[in-house]
Amino acid sequence: MTPRVTFAVAARVLAQLRRDHRTVAMLVVLPTLLVSLMWWMFTDSPSTFDRVGGPLLAVFPAVVMFIVTSVATLRERSTGTLARLFTMPMGKLDFLLGYALAFALIAVVQAAVVVSISLVALDLDVRGAAWQLGVVAVLDGVLGTALGLFASAFAATEFQAVQMMPAVMIPQILLCGLLVPRDQLPGVLHAVSDVLPLSYAVDAVAGVAAGNGFGAGAGVDALVVTAFILAALALGAATLRRRTA
Repeated sequence: MTPRVTFAVAARVLAQLRRDHRTVAMLVVLPTLLVSLMWWMFTDSPSTFDRVGGPLLAVFPAVVMFIVTSVATLRERSTGTLARLFTMPMGKLDFLLGYALAFALIAVVQAAVVVSISLVALDLDVRGAAWQLGVVAVLDGVLGTALGLFASAFAATEFQAVQMMPAVMIPQILLCGLLVPRDQLPGVLHAVSDVLPLSYAVDAVAGVAAGNGFGAGAGVDALVVTAFILAALALGAATLRRRTA
């Protein structure tokens, strides 16, 4: 890995996103709209929204980031751009880290918007520090990016990349504790949830929302999410192909 090359890749991705206003709107605005929709659904039951609102700040950014990054990376391969990039002194990890860095910056903006709207406009009850909630939301967005980069290696077309979303993300959404607390899941499903990254993303957000900050449990979950991010990027570098078959 060469930092100069990694930053050059990140700058290239950001330049592309700057010209793609619809994608930027999807990345930044869509999670906020989805959380607002859930608030509207539970407008007569604020306690229910307070219970699910925190975990949604982990789920929605991760899902949106997963879709965009998996399709964007596949497009780089299918158009031959990735093969041309690799004719230059650039490693696979440079490419993936550059993408991850670019989308991490987008995740910062995304988290700032969705957390601010949730706390101020939607009156989400969060007992922990707002900045800790923002940090976890950024990590969750980067987690979706890393998983999308890894999953794109197994798709040959953009349609297949989109199909990876229900295969990779929906089981995690079902088992992450959003619908049923993880400690109430059947034994086998609870064991499965223990090895799914989104479970720890939701636990980190829920911990901060409940007032258990980084020094009281949420920090461990955030570190686990970080470990999953690094593992997904490493596996992505190992399986990344220069072009589609």
